Amino acid sequence: MGLILSRMMNIVSPLSGSMPQAREATEELQKKTESPATQSQPLPADDKKLGIALAGLGKYAEEQLMPALHETEYCRLAGVVSGNADKRRYWCDRYNVKPSSAYDYRDFDSIADNNDIDIVYIVLPNALHAEYVIRAAQAGKHVICEKPMATNVADCQRMIDACRNAGVRLSIGYRLHFDPFNQEVMRLGQSHALGSIERIVANNGLAIAEKEQWRLDRGLAGGGPLMDVGIYCVQAAIYCIGELPYAVTARFHEKTDPYKFADVEEGISWEMYFSAGVKAHCSCTYIREEDLLRVEAVSGWLELAPAFAYSGLKGRTSQGTIMVSPLNQHAAQMDDFALCVRNNLESRVPGEMGMRDVEILEAIYRSAETGVRVPLELAAFQQLPEL
Repeated sequence: MGLILSRMMNIVSPLSGSMPQAREATEELQKKTESPATQSQPLPADDKKLGIALAGLGKYAEEQLMPALHETEYCRLAGVVSGNADKRRYWCDRYNVKPSSAYDYRDFDSIADNNDIDIVYIVLPNALHAEYVIRAAQAGKHVICEKPMATNVADCQRMIDACRNAGVRLSIGYRLHFDPFNQEVMRLGQSHALGSIERIVANNGLAIAEKEQWRLDRGLAGGGPLMDVGIYCVQAAIYCIGELPYAVTARFHEKTDPYKFADVEEGISWEMYFSAGVKAHCSCTYIREEDLLRVEAVSGWLELAPAFAYSGLKGRTSQGTIMVSPLNQHAAQMDDFALCVRNNLESRVPGEMGMRDVEILEAIYRSAETGVRVPLELAAFQQLPEL
């Protein structure tokens, strides 16, 4: 984290900047979008697994991504990136990574010379996503970027442009698009299996105990729970109904711990407005655990609780229990991207989707700050796979 901390003075919060529109992505997005069904082509048995380097070796990388890489069929751990020399040595020893494939942030660009690494997975604090996605692309590596894609729309566009110019693929770490429970919600909602949707409720919360962590630093996180766990609610509302919202309203929660949350919001609630009078009522917080997605329709309802967790998801509808087979979301996500790279297909969770969601997050913050409804102009993203 040494380099991360040294960069804090140079990071600009998205809330203090402008929100440029990115309509120039429309034609390119329509050309690149492929049906997810076409992205499940198996590799020949004799083809090697693609090599993934994890950039950022925190809790998420070690507790979620690394175990998932033990289950993947089409990719493997091939490199690590960290500013901590002891951590690099630990990962090399424990996970059999070549020392020559362990990088710090100063020599990161030399990853271009490593033919064992095909994909770089950016797992750094949000405000550093843009820099390292761009540097990975310039090194000729395909990229997975954790959510949120960036802390402002302008950075998202720079990331998309960098990957396009380098001729590499870009995917966002939206693991729930590969989760069977959330996929079933997409199917039921978008097919109107229970009739037309009337109302959506999405709540996601995380109880953060310690004060000293990057998620509570606006310079590194770009915001509070909205940027971290609220983005799942934004995603869910869209993929449940299969439409784009045209406006949002929002309000911050009153802070119960002003010291801990001096730099970011403690919680925020918002509404997303869709056609035919449908509203999604969403909320996220950093003071308690919450995890619910509920869809109410003309002829019934469906619910996931938990909905957004890494495992243990449960679902039911007004007609009975949702019966699907769980899987490792992260392994499915990384394998899908490996197949996209191998078969020259676009990810079902491309950079344009990440940019769209950051545009919505910025609008939610702006509504909470001003107290007025904020319109959205998202026509450029109409061709995304989930729609």
